[in-house]
Amino acid sequence: MGMDGYLRFVLALIFVIALIGVFAVIFRRLGFGFPSHAIKSGGDRRIRVVEVAPLDSRRKLVLVQRDEVEHLLVISPTTEVVIERNIRSGASFRDALDAAQDDDEIAETGDGKA
Repeated sequence: MGMDGYLRFVLALIFVIALIGVFAVIFRRLGFGFPSHAIKSGGDRRIRVVEVAPLDSRRKLVLVQRDEVEHLLVISPTTEVVIERNIRSGASFRDALDAAQDDDEIAETGDGKA
C-alpha cells in the first residue's frame, strides 16, 4: 500500500466523521435525541447530591437535597432504601444552632429583656 492508499484512508475517515457530525446536528434540530432544555443551569436546579459516604464495598450512604429538604438514602446495586426523610438542610440547621447559641449568650449576660 503506497502513500496514496494512506491518504485515501485519512480523507475517508475525515469524511465519515464530518458526515456523522452533520447528521447529529440535523437530528438534534429536528428534535431527536436528548432534549437540551431538560438540563437546567446551576442556579435553577432543584435537586442535588450533598454528600456520599461508602458503607461497605457494595453500599453507599447518600444525602440528597430537594427544595431545601434533605433525604438520607442507602443505595446498593439491587435496592435503594430511604433511611430518613425531611431532614432540615445543613445551612438552616446551622442558622438555628447559631440563633440558639446567641439566645444562650444573651441569657448568660443578662442583656435579654424579659
